[in-house]
Amino acid sequence: MESNDTLSLIWAGIIALAVFGYVVMDGFDLGLGILFPWLEKGDDRNTAINTIAPVWDGNETWLVLGGGGLFAAFPLAYAIIMPAVYTPLIAMLMELIFRGVAFEFRARTTRLWIWDSAFAFGSMLAAFSQGVILGAILQGVKVEGRAYAGGWFDWLSPFSVMTGVSVVAGYALLGACWLIYKTEGRLQDKAFALARLTGAATIAAVVAVSAATPFLSHDYFSRWFTLPGMLYVAPVPILVGVASILFVRALRLRKEGQPFLLALAIFFLSFTGLGICMFPYLIPGQVTIFEAATAENSQVFMLIGVGIMLPIIIAYTGYAYWVFRGKVGHEGYH
Repeated sequence: MESNDTLSLIWAGIIALAVFGYVVMDGFDLGLGILFPWLEKGDDRNTAINTIAPVWDGNETWLVLGGGGLFAAFPLAYAIIMPAVYTPLIAMLMELIFRGVAFEFRARTTRLWIWDSAFAFGSMLAAFSQGVILGAILQGVKVEGRAYAGGWFDWLSPFSVMTGVSVVAGYALLGACWLIYKTEGRLQDKAFALARLTGAATIAAVVAVSAATPFLSHDYFSRWFTLPGMLYVAPVPILVGVASILFVRALRLRKEGQPFLLALAIFFLSFTGLGICMFPYLIPGQVTIFEAATAENSQVFMLIGVGIMLPIIIAYTGYAYWVFRGKVGHEGYH
């Protein structure tokens, strides 16, 4: 393997890490917003907000790293993907801004219902938009002459809507499990009940997306259902099943930390399955990691910067979660 190919794989791994880091970190606080309408007004909602208030700003760092890394390391893929998903992408960014404003203003207003509604609405639509973007890329993008050749609404399809709903369900599950871990008493009881509902919805969504994805492309189908390849990828769905069973058991035994960890395991395994489908393509069936990569010198230069900054990001993120570990109450964080 040439050195440039090795660098391209390293950068693909960094971007995958950033995307998964964002899903893990921002997924549960978006999930809290999605669950907001089902939480009682007053102390319960304030407590839920307090579980994420110290860390939620830093969670979106991973989104910047993923998007910036794609732009810098794989400019061709960035130039093709962006116009293909402009509409849901712009919607997602506006909704993230919207929920951020609502998050801050709810502590400084007498009309709390307005900002609580905005927080829930922005969280739900941001999650849905992210799922739609995932589905739009996974179902394929039209490319001609190294440029996007599709229409303005090619991203919209039954499959992308299904992935959008799936991400909403998955984030809601992470939010419920986070509440189980960080709260106690009545709110924790509510979180257990919500985790059962969102867990069932997430598992059903994983099954539905997993069943539909192989039929989007012959390449996808052959990777999962032809020998000997299927022997290598079979552990992924098997482990999803095992994690799902353990998750249900953890809820039944009222474990506090295990549901969140097992929900993350389900997300990681689903993420791995998507990677199996797409590799080595960044744009399925059109542009590979190696074709989209920037010049070797540029990759090396940027890798030095990432090598310095990524450990710092991981360190301060871990430190923030360590400092604010433990249960929280309803007293205002702001």
